[in-house]
Amino acid sequence: MAALLAAAGLLVTGMPAAHAATDTPSAASAVTPGSETDTPSLVTGLHEEAAGTGSAADAAREHLKAKKSRYHITDTSAKDLTSLGTVTEGGKETVRLQQKYKGVDVLGGQYVVRMTKKDGQRTVIGTSGNYFTKLKLDSVTPKVSEKTAIERAIAAVSSQLGGGLLKAPAKGEKPAEGTLSGEAQGVTVLPQGGGVLTRQITVTGVNPADGTPVKQQVYIDAHSGFAVMQYSDIKTFSAQGTTGAAAGETGAEPEASTDAADQLVVKGSGVRYNGQKVEINLYKDTTGAYQMIDYSKRPADSPYKGEMIATYDARGREVATASGVWPSGIKTFRPTSTDLGEEFTNSGAVDAHWAAGKVYDYYKNHFGRDGIDGKNGFIYSLVGVVNGGMPYDNAFWDGTKMVYGQGGGDYRTFSADTDVVGHEMTHGVTEHSAGLVYAGQSGAMNEAISDYFGNAIDLEANGQSMDDPDAGLLGEDLCTTLGPRECALRDLNDGATTSKNFIGVAYRGDNGGVHLNSTIFSGALWDMRQDLGGDLADKIVYRALTAYMTPLDGFTEGRAAVVAAAQELGVTKAQLKKVKSSFDAHGIVPGWETALGIDTDTILSKVNVTGTGVGAAGGKYALSRSNEDGSEPYSVWVGNTSGKGTPEQKSPNNGNYNVYATTDGKNVAWAEYGASAVYFHVRPVGSGVDKVVGGVGANISGLVLNGDILAYTVPDPYYGLQHVWYTNIKTGETTQVNKSYAIATALPSVRDGKIAYAKMWAESDNYKLGVEVFDTATGKTTLMPVDKDKTVGVGQTALTDDGVTWIEDGDMTDTGQAAVKRAALDGSGLTTVTPESGDGSLYAYSLTASDDAITVTTLPPATSWANDTLPKLYQVAPDGKGGPQRVSCNRGDQVYAAADTGQRVLWLDGTTGYTNLVKRDRPAGRC
Repeated sequence: MAALLAAAGLLVTGMPAAHAATDTPSAASAVTPGSETDTPSLVTGLHEEAAGTGSAADAAREHLKAKKSRYHITDTSAKDLTSLGTVTEGGKETVRLQQKYKGVDVLGGQYVVRMTKKDGQRTVIGTSGNYFTKLKLDSVTPKVSEKTAIERAIAAVSSQLGGGLLKAPAKGEKPAEGTLSGEAQGVTVLPQGGGVLTRQITVTGVNPADGTPVKQQVYIDAHSGFAVMQYSDIKTFSAQGTTGAAAGETGAEPEASTDAADQLVVKGSGVRYNGQKVEINLYKDTTGAYQMIDYSKRPADSPYKGEMIATYDARGREVATASGVWPSGIKTFRPTSTDLGEEFTNSGAVDAHWAAGKVYDYYKNHFGRDGIDGKNGFIYSLVGVVNGGMPYDNAFWDGTKMVYGQGGGDYRTFSADTDVVGHEMTHGVTEHSAGLVYAGQSGAMNEAISDYFGNAIDLEANGQSMDDPDAGLLGEDLCTTLGPRECALRDLNDGATTSKNFIGVAYRGDNGGVHLNSTIFSGALWDMRQDLGGDLADKIVYRALTAYMTPLDGFTEGRAAVVAAAQELGVTKAQLKKVKSSFDAHGIVPGWETALGIDTDTILSKVNVTGTGVGAAGGKYALSRSNEDGSEPYSVWVGNTSGKGTPEQKSPNNGNYNVYATTDGKNVAWAEYGASAVYFHVRPVGSGVDKVVGGVGANISGLVLNGDILAYTVPDPYYGLQHVWYTNIKTGETTQVNKSYAIATALPSVRDGKIAYAKMWAESDNYKLGVEVFDTATGKTTLMPVDKDKTVGVGQTALTDDGVTWIEDGDMTDTGQAAVKRAALDGSGLTTVTPESGDGSLYAYSLTASDDAITVTTLPPATSWANDTLPKLYQVAPDGKGGPQRVSCNRGDQVYAAADTGQRVLWLDGTTGYTNLVKRDRPAGRC
C-alpha cells in the first residue's frame, strides 16, 4: 500500500519488503503475506477445486470464503467484493474483485483469483492483490458537503499550479477566471491504517500558467475538508511540463458505420515519416468520400460489429479542447484518393493510423486480446494538437483515446515513432487490466510497461533486432535533424538502478516520478527480454500485467508478479534464474529503499504530510506530521532545530487536519481545517494553552507568524487573485493589507509588526507588479524599488533585521531564471543578491532568510524531468558575495525550506522515497 500512500502527501515510496512465506497450503505452493493486512499479497502453486457451475466471480468468492483462514476476508459476498470482470484466455479464467467497505470503494483494494477450467471443473491456481483487513471506520457518511469538497479541491489544484511567483497576465488580458471546475466522483476510502474517508473530486480545466489541460484526481478528507492527496490522471509519453486532461468545447463522439452500402475496407497507401510506403486501410462512405477508418479487424461474418480504428484530424486544435473530450466538429482525415499524399505524411496521420493497426495486431496475435479494452472497443487517435497555437511536443492517453501533439522545429508530430503509439495504447491496456494508479511507483510501473510493450511493438513492426545498439531507445524517430541517441526520450538499456537512480519526488513533480523512475523497472524487463527472447518475455510480462498486478503495486510487488507469472507459464529453473537476476541487476529486491543515502541530518523521518510546509525560528521548528501509515489526521509538532530533545505535539487530536505550522521561536501557529471553516490557533512553544484567534470560510496558504502578527494568503481560484490578510493574535482583529479585491497580494513575510508581500495592481496600460512593506502599527505602505514596467513575476518575500528580500523576474523571454534582490525597509540600498542571468544566476522559485543567509529554492523549467530539474536548495550571503552554493547534494526533492539562525536551514527531503524533515548547518558547496 505504501507504494502510493505511505507518503501520499508529499512523496511516494515502496511497500515494506514482503515477509518470507510462512504458511503454505501445499508443498508446491507459496504464500507471500501482505503489508499492513492479514490477506496475502500473493499465493502461487495452488491446485484447489472450485465451483464449476455458476459464474467465475461466484467461484472466486466461494474459494476465498472456503479458505477464510488463509485470506482473512470476513465478508466475501458480492456486496463487499464486487466483480470488475473476468478474462478468459486459453482455458484460464482471471477474476478481478473490488473491495468495498460498508458499500464504499476502497482505493486500490483489488483482489485477483486465477483459475483453470476444463470439462466444466474449475481449479484455483493462485491469487494476488490488495485486500485491506485493518479498515475500521465508524461511519462512511461524509461531514463535508460535496459543494465544499469541490471548492477546496479546486483551491488545492490552483495552489499546486500557481508556482512560486506572482505573475501578471499578458498585455491586454485579465487574470485567469474560472479556468478550473470540479466534479464529484463519490466517496472513497483511502486504505491507510484504519482508513481515511474521502470525497473524490476530479478537477479539470486549463492551467493558466501554460495553457496545458488539467485533470487532477483530488481526495478531500470527508471529516475536515483538507486535500489529503492529488495527482494528475493523464498518461503522457514524455515528462515535459505540466499535462493533464481538461474540459473544453465538445462535440459528439463519432459512431461506427452500419450502412450496408458503404465499402468498409478499401486498400490505400501512404508514406510514413521514415520514407517507408505502407498499406493503409480506409473506409469509403456512401458519398464516395474516403476516411481514415479501418474496419479490417472485424470478422467477415459480422462486418458491422467489432473493432474500428479511426484517426482524426486535430491539426490546430488546442490540446485543452482535445483531452478528455471531443473537440467540436472534429472529423476523420479524409483523403481524396487511396494514394495518400505528402500532407498525410507530414501531419503524422499515416504513421498514427498504420501504427494503431500494428498495435492491435500485436496484442491480438500474441495474446488473443481484442483491442485496448479486450472487448473490441473502438480505437481513436487525434493527431496534430497544439498548445497556444504552438507545437505540443507530447502525446497522451486520456482514458478514451490517443492524442498526438503537432510537430514543429526539432520534433515531428508525436505519432511519428511506432513506440509512441504502442506506448499510449498500452496505457489503455493497463487501464483495462491491472489499473496501475498513475502516481509514484505504481505510476512508474505503468510507464515502464507502456515503454516495454511500445518498444516490443516497434521492433516487431519495423523489423528491428534487439541486437541493434539502438533497439532499447524510445522516441528516437521523433526528431527532424538529431540522430536516434540524441533524440531518444528514454533508453530501456540505460542501466538505471534503485540505489543509483531512484529519485524521491513529490506528486507536484512528474506525479511522484512516473517517468523519472520508470526505466529502473522497464530496464529489468528489457534485460529479461534479452535473456529469454521476445516471445517468452512478452508472454510473461503480459500475464503479470493482466493476471497478477493490482492498482497500488510498487516495484517489489511488480517483481513478484513477473516471477510468479514466469513460474505459471512453466519456465525452466535456468530461465527463472534469469528473470530474478534481471530484477537483481536493477536493485529491485526486498528492502531496496533502505539503501538510499543522504548528506543531511534527519530530524524526523516519515512525517507523511502533503504541502503543509515547515516553520523555523529561534532554534525551534514547527511542522505537521501524521503517523507512519498516514492514516491519522495531521497534527502540529514543535521541536529543537538542533535535533536534540523530543518533539512535542501542540495541536489537539480532534479528527481535523492541523496544517501550515509556523513559529517565531516563542509561539507556534497553525490552521485547523474543519468541515465548514478554517480556524487559526496559536500556542506557546513551551507551556501554555491553545488559543483560537480567528478563522476563514475558505482555503488559506502561506501562514507566517512573528510577534503579535499572524499573516496568511486567501486564494480566490474563481477570479485568479490572492489576498494577504493578518490577525493580531492578542486582540483577534483581522485586516486585509490592501483593502481592495482588485489588488492581488501574496507570498507574505512578517517581522517586528511589518508585513512584506508581492503585489499586483491594474494601471491603464497593463497589470503591474511590485513588492510592498506594510506597517501594521501606522498603516503606512512602502513600495520597494521594483521596475513595474519590466517585471513579469515577483516571488516570495523575507523580512530580516535590516531589510526585505524578494525574487524578481524581469525576463520578458521567460527563461525561468529570476533574480534575488533586497533593500532596506524604506526602499533604499537596492542590492542584487543573485542576478537574473549569467554567472551566479538561479532558477529562483522560493526563498527563506535568516539575518545571516538567504536560502533559495530553485526549480528549472521541466522540459524533461530529471534530478537536476527538481527543487534544490542554494544558499548565498545577504550581500551576494561568494555566489550561491548548494545546501545539500541529496538526490530528489528538497522543498519547504525554513531558515533558522545563522546558516542553518530545515526542509522536507524526498531522497529516500519518504518525506523526512532534515537540516544542514552550512552549505555542502558544489555537488
